[in-house]
Amino acid sequence: MTRRQSLALVIVGYDSEAVLKGFFDSLRQSSVMPSHIIMVENSPVLPKLEAMKGLPIKVLHRPDNPGYGAAVNFAIATLPAVVTEVVVCNPDITIDPEAIETLLTSMENFERTAICGPAIFDSKGDLYPSARAIPGIRIGIGHALLGKVWPSNPWTQRYLGNYEGSETRVVGWLSGSFFLISRKAFDQIRGFDEGYFMFFEDVDLGFRLKKLGYRSAYVPSARITHMGAHSTSSRMKSMIKAHHRSAERFLSKLYPGRLRAPLRAALNLGLRIRAALASSRFEQ
Repeated sequence: MTRRQSLALVIVGYDSEAVLKGFFDSLRQSSVMPSHIIMVENSPVLPKLEAMKGLPIKVLHRPDNPGYGAAVNFAIATLPAVVTEVVVCNPDITIDPEAIETLLTSMENFERTAICGPAIFDSKGDLYPSARAIPGIRIGIGHALLGKVWPSNPWTQRYLGNYEGSETRVVGWLSGSFFLISRKAFDQIRGFDEGYFMFFEDVDLGFRLKKLGYRSAYVPSARITHMGAHSTSSRMKSMIKAHHRSAERFLSKLYPGRLRAPLRAALNLGLRIRAALASSRFEQ
């Protein structure tokens, strides 16, 4: 195992104690070990520390739960200047031994690449669509309206079509559940937009990096497993509403200005109707 002085790892958890052992056991098997590890725990109670023993880790407690992006910003701001690359992830992850090293190699070999993401598999071994296009008006509306009833529609295929295959390639954005990012690029765009509490903060990150001329690279030869979390019906209703609020915020950036105000209003109305219909399934 190589310990890389320029590499840090930031984990953001919420009630994450049950998954920490699996995460840190897999990290100990990594061919590259970060020299700095920061865990931000957003829940009211700190997890037990047994799973973290022997690792260069600092735990930051944020019981106010500022959200995923704000927690990442908080953690990265505490890192020393020697850190030039940061892995950002959820704790309900297991990392293949070569995954981090493969992402680092891709970051070094692809010009103007600011962020790299691996192939992400779920607990059943199915590949998750973690590398996607920026959801502009045609792709966004087509996917939103038809993605459930006609999964093979061309707009959904364009939105989700970049995650299969074995070649490293440029994509619009990468899942925030696990990625490697350049500290310089992250600082240049001032990190995550903290106006997103959850959802779309990773889409927004890829969009702003692209506007500055940086690239997001999907590296399917690097692999991780994302176990995911079980949600109750009451939480699902809140999450659906949060997802659509975040979508509205992103669309305001994608289509700014007074001339596009009618377009934003129409899109926001559609999002609110869709959110109401989707959340009504979880009414008690």
